[in-house]
Amino acid sequence: MAEMVTYDLLNSVFLSLTDETELLTVPDGWKEPKFAREDNPRGLLEESSFATLFPKYREAYLKQCWPLVQKALGDVFISATLDLIEGSITVNTTKKTFDPYAILRARDLIKLLARSVPFEQAVRILEDDMACDIIKIGTLVRNRERFVKRRQRLIGPKGSTLKALELLTSCYVMVQGSTVSALGPYSGLKEVRKVVLDTMKNIHPIYNIKTLMIKRELANDPELRTQSWERFLPNFRHKSLSKRKQPKKKTVKKEYTPFPPPQPESKIDKELATGEFFLRESEKRRQKMNEIKAKQAEALSKRQEQRQKAFIPPKEKPAVKKSKAATGENKIDIQAIKEKVKKAKSKKLGAPPVNPETPSAKDGKRKKVKS
Repeated sequence: MAEMVTYDLLNSVFLSLTDETELLTVPDGWKEPKFAREDNPRGLLEESSFATLFPKYREAYLKQCWPLVQKALGDVFISATLDLIEGSITVNTTKKTFDPYAILRARDLIKLLARSVPFEQAVRILEDDMACDIIKIGTLVRNRERFVKRRQRLIGPKGSTLKALELLTSCYVMVQGSTVSALGPYSGLKEVRKVVLDTMKNIHPIYNIKTLMIKRELANDPELRTQSWERFLPNFRHKSLSKRKQPKKKTVKKEYTPFPPPQPESKIDKELATGEFFLRESEKRRQKMNEIKAKQAEALSKRQEQRQKAFIPPKEKPAVKKSKAATGENKIDIQAIKEKVKKAKSKKLGAPPVNPETPSAKDGKRKKVKS
């Protein structure tokens, strides 16, 4: 009893001396010790096994690297079999297996190999501080063309976006078909999953990459580790899209009433209301004939009106009023115009002006010659 009291006192003193934050934080450079045979010398009681299928195009690569896979799994005492007929890989424990978690790592290894991850990267899953995550993106987007565009957006031009994501999260990311395979530490895998799912929800990966870059810089500062980072992180808002175009003709919905609409009147009900039901057949026939004749007369009058329209004379335009008599200033001098025309006729085009004296001199010379 005295020993229990002393233990409680020591524990309370230790907690008072150290802060809770120091207890919760993991020291820098601390690593979990490896699980050795001394921790489990008797081995496992039961045999465990896992199997996975792989696509046909992966068969050639698996055949090529299979000896390396068997060697890597043999180090942790896990046996593996490759069935090319069924297209499956199976891993199971042996009597020498001492690590119970080794079979789960072997299961992840064959899953990564089936999803086109190269062996050099997939074999890292057998390390203690490594984990993997296979994100299914095939069912997140319905439209096939939209899915391909968003998947390409995740990869980026010449794989630049994917490379930036790998550097920031310290993870290896492989986009293949309808899945994204990620391999790395747990903290990095969490960020990769968030980026991938946001990209499929039409949020560009550059926004998340920018946030990760800021977080990486803040993590290096020891003063800001215990503080909230919300004031430093960017707040990207969605653009307010323009309102949907309203239809030209709007149909106003009627108010809901629990009562059904009134039953439409039948032909007999209408005849009873007007009194036609009690008339004789001959009278009914006569009434129908009168209605037909009235309709025919109406149609005939309309037709005649249409024909008479061709004979109706069009409306004449109003006569234009005569302009006022020309004033004395605007009168044309006809005599002056006549003289101008006479002068123009006497002149030849391109000839010098004619002197009135020259023709008389020429006539005098001609007379002398004749004499």
